[in-house]
Amino acid sequence: MSNHPRRFYGTNDLHFITCSCYHRQAWLASPQRRDLFLTVFEEVRQRYDFVVVGYVALPEHIHLLISEPEKGDPARVMQAIKQGFSRRVLKSVRKRRVSGQQELFAVGAEHVWQRRFYDFNLWTAHKRIEKLRYMHQNPVVRGLVQEAEQWRWSSYRSYAFGEAGGVRINQWGEAKLKIATPAA
Repeated sequence: MSNHPRRFYGTNDLHFITCSCYHRQAWLASPQRRDLFLTVFEEVRQRYDFVVVGYVALPEHIHLLISEPEKGDPARVMQAIKQGFSRRVLKSVRKRRVSGQQELFAVGAEHVWQRRFYDFNLWTAHKRIEKLRYMHQNPVVRGLVQEAEQWRWSSYRSYAFGEAGGVRINQWGEAKLKIATPAA
């Protein structure tokens, strides 16, 4: 029996994804890092053509609620997000560090994200609303803000006030039928 989580792709479900920073380190603690994460997330959204229903970026983890992408699958999307953010943030960290041989070796060994991520398929509108509320209230529950509207690194303000955030929300394109190509 495998320890790997079982993933269900190709069903056109929404996916509630949770991903933690390596050993729960606060790689997203600063506003600049959370802004960088949203920039990378939006770039990946455009590249893989999926819909973002909701998101929140917290100091040491993220929650995403996304559709299945037109290109690839949610695992490929997560790989692109994690790699894109990691490369940029580690590059900036390396620039700031004092040069020295031992320092170089330590930097190369740094990890930003845990290897795996949690992916939960949503089949009902009730679950979608439940997960959106959970994401939007997470900064409040964690004591980061008093009200959900104060946390600008989530989709809350898009729903509550119609504001455009760092990531486009609910940008549903034309319905396209995914056609599997036959194996050669």
